[in-house]
Amino acid sequence: MTESPSLPHLPWNSPSARSDRPCVQDVSRALSYAELEAQSRAFAEQLDDLGIQRGDVIAIMLPNSVELIVAMLGAWIAGVVATPVNPTLTAREVTYQLEDSRARLLVGNAVEGVEVPALGADEMRRTPAAPTTRSIAIDPSRLALLVYTSGSTGAPKGVMLDHRNLEAMATGMAQHFELTENDHALLVLPLFHVNSICVTFLAPMSVGARVTVLERFAPRTFVDAMARFRPTYFSAVPAIFAHLAALPDDEAIDTGSLRFAVCGAAPVSPELLARCETRFGMSITEGYGLTEATCASACNPVSGVRKPGTVGPALPGQRIRIVDVRGEDVASGERGEIVISGPTVMRGYLNRIEATAETIEDGWLHTGDVGILDADGYLRVVDRIKDMIIRGGENIYPKEIEGVLATHPAVLEAAVVGRPDPVLGEVPVAFVVLAPGFETDAEELIAHCRVGLAKIKVPVALDIIDALPRNPVGKIDKPALRHALAAA
Repeated sequence: MTESPSLPHLPWNSPSARSDRPCVQDVSRALSYAELEAQSRAFAEQLDDLGIQRGDVIAIMLPNSVELIVAMLGAWIAGVVATPVNPTLTAREVTYQLEDSRARLLVGNAVEGVEVPALGADEMRRTPAAPTTRSIAIDPSRLALLVYTSGSTGAPKGVMLDHRNLEAMATGMAQHFELTENDHALLVLPLFHVNSICVTFLAPMSVGARVTVLERFAPRTFVDAMARFRPTYFSAVPAIFAHLAALPDDEAIDTGSLRFAVCGAAPVSPELLARCETRFGMSITEGYGLTEATCASACNPVSGVRKPGTVGPALPGQRIRIVDVRGEDVASGERGEIVISGPTVMRGYLNRIEATAETIEDGWLHTGDVGILDADGYLRVVDRIKDMIIRGGENIYPKEIEGVLATHPAVLEAAVVGRPDPVLGEVPVAFVVLAPGFETDAEELIAHCRVGLAKIKVPVALDIIDALPRNPVGKIDKPALRHALAAA
């Protein structure tokens, strides 16, 4: 086993390790580096007392909080894998993730119908029994996270990320953003995503900086947090910047402490970023990545040439190519699929050998996105191959929504596509063909979706039509549906 000092993104290996320097805080409490390590060790001991063994999986379903971070770090100390769960998921969705990951414990409130034992945040142990002077050894190749992302088949897949993946991502981001121990990250995105875990938690930990955690984003809360905590950077999705741009003209944001902001997770217009930069005096750098590459693979620099409309060059340690359908490189300036290699590429999808083989070929991760590399190596994302909707930075796959609609007895066929939205980027819209002899309406079908889907996946509109458009080979013509929505 390799000793964990080779993993500088972990707080106990940080330049500020075991010190009284501020480490992480939320609205209710703050911990120093020494206190965070002690409480993480205490939770690791508690897992051991509960019979959770090395290699087991625990699910963490908590709102953004210090407790969530302690649970994740404690799991890693115990050699346990953490799978973060979106607290807004329905019981059906939670059950699927827990069963697929074989989680032995749910850290969070019990969910009706979910049989996995639950441990509330207020039941987490805070004081370790063993001395904290003992070193913590973690094998970099040990699995650290199972992050679930929806798949084109409609069934979410567990992306396996090990400690070496997280180290490469965190240290690469710290280097790219020129982070130092004087930085202060404002964490506003949900911690069930790798963006928050890597960009605004592990990256600052690797340099001994500090983190302030907001439970959720709300414009007024964010404005207050900027003035109260005076962070040096934050990472957000386009929907957040759209909300900020929509603030009343007399609403100011104190950005005097801010070095930069990061925008990622979904396409964004250069006009929106320029509007926020001009109005609020903040420097926004746009990036690109996906869970399967541990978070980000390209990003415009904080200092240096930033090219609006691009997501910047490849991050340190990663390579990006643009390939044609044969997997061969295309010329600079030409379109093709974006493929990525490097130490951030996932181990694979949990228990999905075929899906992993289709996604990773000879070490290159096929993103399913279409892009262009310019002569300077800056990437522009221009399209998506995968049938995916990105709503406010959240990936939504139509197949999952279509599968829930299909369980209604009145539904013969359903197709879901993304409709352009000025704030969220895209929202799901459904088209349904009824089975012969059945009657229903849009309200009933949307209510049916609410039972089995998280709120973000529920269609914002549903049209009942006589027939779905089809292409010459008989497949549902979703581009035609998208075109009609865009034109409308």
